[in-house]
Amino acid sequence: MIRKHAAGGLSQPAWFKSSYSSGPDGESCVEIAIATTTVHVRDSKHADGPRLRLSPEAWADFVPYASES
Repeated sequence: MIRKHAAGGLSQPAWFKSSYSSGPDGESCVEIAIATTTVHVRDSKHADGPRLRLSPEAWADFVPYASES
């Protein structure tokens, strides 16, 4: 995955989105932010909406399945 930095201040996590984003607006993608003990996940179209917080282990379990689609 190639990462592109999404805007974020010092109090916000640094969000990244795949360069493989699809859709007519280029925003149809999931973004992630990696912290010390969690991986944050959000919909790039709804950056102010709900977010998931996963343990690094849960994220590692999820990623192989996400690449199969």
